[in-house]
Amino acid sequence: MEFISGGGGGDHHHDGGSDRRNNNKKRYHRHTTHQIQRLETMFKECQHPDEKTRMMLSRELGLAPRQIKFWFQNRRTQMKAQYERQDNCTLRAENDKYRCENIAIREALKHVICPSCGGPPVTEDSYFDEQKLRMENAQLKEELDRVSSVAAKYIGRPISQLPPVQPIHVSSLDLSMASFGGHGMPHGPSLDLDLLPGTSVGIPGLAFSGMSISDMDKSLMADIAHNAMEELLRLLQSNEQLWMKSTTDGREVLNLENYERIFPRADSHLKNPGVRIEASRDSGLVIMNSMALVDMFMDANKFLELFPTIVSRARTMEVITSSGMLGSPSGTLQLMYLELQALSPFVPERQFYLLRYCQQIEQDSWAIVDVSYDILHNQLNSPCKAHSLPSGCFIKDMPNGYSKVTWVEHSEVEDKVPIHRLFRDVVHNGLAYGAERWIATLQRMCERFACLMVSGNSARDLGGVIPSPEGKRSMRKLAQRMVNNFCASINPSNGQRWTTLSGLNEFEVRATLHKSTDPGQPNGVALTAATTIWLPLSPQNVFNFFRDERNRPQWDVLSNQNPVQDIAHIANGSDPGNCISVLRQAYNTSHNNMLILQESCIDASGSLVVYCPVDLNSINIAMSGDDPSFIPLLPSGFTISPDGRPPESLHGGDCAGGVGAADGGASTCSSSNAATSSTISSGGSLITVVFQILVSSLPSAKMSPESVATISNLISNTVHQIKSALSTTSTS
Repeated sequence: MEFISGGGGGDHHHDGGSDRRNNNKKRYHRHTTHQIQRLETMFKECQHPDEKTRMMLSRELGLAPRQIKFWFQNRRTQMKAQYERQDNCTLRAENDKYRCENIAIREALKHVICPSCGGPPVTEDSYFDEQKLRMENAQLKEELDRVSSVAAKYIGRPISQLPPVQPIHVSSLDLSMASFGGHGMPHGPSLDLDLLPGTSVGIPGLAFSGMSISDMDKSLMADIAHNAMEELLRLLQSNEQLWMKSTTDGREVLNLENYERIFPRADSHLKNPGVRIEASRDSGLVIMNSMALVDMFMDANKFLELFPTIVSRARTMEVITSSGMLGSPSGTLQLMYLELQALSPFVPERQFYLLRYCQQIEQDSWAIVDVSYDILHNQLNSPCKAHSLPSGCFIKDMPNGYSKVTWVEHSEVEDKVPIHRLFRDVVHNGLAYGAERWIATLQRMCERFACLMVSGNSARDLGGVIPSPEGKRSMRKLAQRMVNNFCASINPSNGQRWTTLSGLNEFEVRATLHKSTDPGQPNGVALTAATTIWLPLSPQNVFNFFRDERNRPQWDVLSNQNPVQDIAHIANGSDPGNCISVLRQAYNTSHNNMLILQESCIDASGSLVVYCPVDLNSINIAMSGDDPSFIPLLPSGFTISPDGRPPESLHGGDCAGGVGAADGGASTCSSSNAATSSTISSGGSLITVVFQILVSSLPSAKMSPESVATISNLISNTVHQIKSALSTTSTS
């Protein structure tokens, strides 16, 4: 095995000509058998040796420390590739097994004969087959009528007037392999779902991404998107006929009477008493230019990275129309799948199939609109049925690289199950998914990205080592991955659901298991448990309590009431609360090798405090500027948000029991004007406590009673200590 050597060495024979010809070529060093065996032995003990260990191996094996470092990097990459190949082989074998079973069943059905006459069986089944076909025909007719109504609603003309579709020629073999019952769509997916390209577990109806979209569908989508863009541009304008100030809190609210008059819809759900309207508008300055924002909005992965606290999953299923001339994104239309979350297991996620359309309005301004695509949206089965009416943002360039972003959120929401009492007000008032939250998160994340690009940002040193600009960027990437993992743990993927743990009388704890397979997570099965409590304190005060390391012994039951020191500090924005910290226990010398990586962030919609134990060697690797993607993280932390009630309604709140907000709430709302300050309005707070523990290294592990008891006690003790400490703080 040959490895790239960064520092020369090895046996090479050169003449003068070859020296000149190969002067700029990299040299290779073949390690001896003894060297490889010694390195492999050390790799089994420690995959990430520190500098002291590398120097020891260098003296022992006669290799440069740089060669030792490169060998371990190559070996880690090789091991990761081996694991991936093993997983691929296992999945391929399972795929082949199911495919063979499928084919065998079909062949057996083709050769079914009557045992008495040797011919095809003649029973009353043919009658039922005929009835089944009649039912399928009725379903197809209903689907056609529904598509026609959608077309008439959005484009103002019946579907018969759309461009004709070329007939699809299908052979008899194709017909035997096809399914024509997929949600009443004549071009439904194949029965071999495991063979469909782009299939992904956890996203309902994702098999659609493996199907070809007809010209009729594309024409319908384009007309829907253009009409949605026209409506959004009218909603974005400062028009008193559509928006008015609320008499209770001064926020902008949508005038539903004028809206229905200006935008009539034949199948509007507004008259349904079970449907709630959420409409909000907000604007603010963002430290990013318009083209960069448009690029991130039109890329599903970048969009997910930009809004990790709101968007739990995002995928572009199909590009309906590509970008304009010279690579401009203007005119791009995409079919997307989105899941939005409120960072609590008590609030179900909202699922959307959206058409996202981008259009350049002027040379320095852009508009991006989202609207639900009804034909796919009916496939969703979520406790909260949300339908996005034309929503989106208007982006205009400002001086000095800033942009002014105006955001509109407009949805029809039908809750199939009652909203948890703790979140009833914050959801009904539109704060959970409103435009204010999107703008506040966008401002904070753009500040974070700006700090990532600035090399001169200050940071306190770690053990006398001043982090380089590359080290600061590496630490920010590591902390951002920790926050992303934390947010993803609250909305489990791959169909996992929360289980309510019994035995706790004062507050409800929910838990779920998930298998960690990513390189940046510990291998095995992790148990996540969370609960939400209400406290009659402002979110700002609660956030200040958690981010102050001097208060940590009051709530961190794992610290054994030992104080901690902030030994490294990196700013992430203009607000001092947006920062990354490295904490170490002050007096416990037996655990000095284990540190705590913590990121705190706050904006006008809420705040987070996320932390994770990380060993000293991993922190040193990140601080030196090396790639931190392999460092395993299993974060825990807190989310803090307003409770949605005005401050004057906070009377007689039961802090000890975590009692939720009162019943009721407004049905239509909007966020307030944009604010660059991260100060959260005063009032009560909803605190979600999340813990993650690794319960087993085996992928088939179950939720054992011991693990449940451990994490239940951990959450229970933590909540009691938080309430005790904050009740003392509030009365002092």
